[in-house]
Amino acid sequence: MYLKILSHPIFVNLNFHMPMIVDLSHPLVMLEGENGSGKSTLLHSIYLAMREEQVESYAYKLDKKDVELGKVLLFDAEQHNPRNNPELFDDDPRMKEFITSASHGQVMLSLFRETFPSLPDGSVLLLDEPEMALSQSNQRRILKMLKELVDQKNFRIIAATHSPHLLASPDTYVINLDRHVNRNITTGPMGVEDASTIQ
Repeated sequence: MYLKILSHPIFVNLNFHMPMIVDLSHPLVMLEGENGSGKSTLLHSIYLAMREEQVESYAYKLDKKDVELGKVLLFDAEQHNPRNNPELFDDDPRMKEFITSASHGQVMLSLFRETFPSLPDGSVLLLDEPEMALSQSNQRRILKMLKELVDQKNFRIIAATHSPHLLASPDTYVINLDRHVNRNITTGPMGVEDASTIQ
């Protein structure tokens, strides 16, 4: 399965070459890159294309190659943190108590352990920085959970991530956005040894 982005207002501003062709044929894809490299923008673009939505100044072609796409869910760990909306769980006091007393990392783990596996088989899960708030060991744990969703429930998963554990796994296909010219990324040194980086 391939996504060809013919035009995109944000990627044009980032100096990406159009058309941009993204290989989504692997069931477990990781988007890698510096802050501001376009990972989240690309993830949201994939979401729109898979839902066949049209947005002004965004033109794309999704070649599914006979791939059946199930339910498509976009989860942004920053925007969709359940702890920010406890009122959504007014009908479930046990869950409301858990999300208000547990740590951010514990809530994130519960999503991987309970919520995501409850999605229908064949779902497409798009994750923006799923490692947020997770320890190193729990990042390895969610990688195992993601692989199980692919193997046992036929999920397709695409994640924008900075996690070396998710990126280094031989089970993941990594798309590196740093290979593109991008005005948003600092190219110079961030400082020298024994010198302040504050000007």
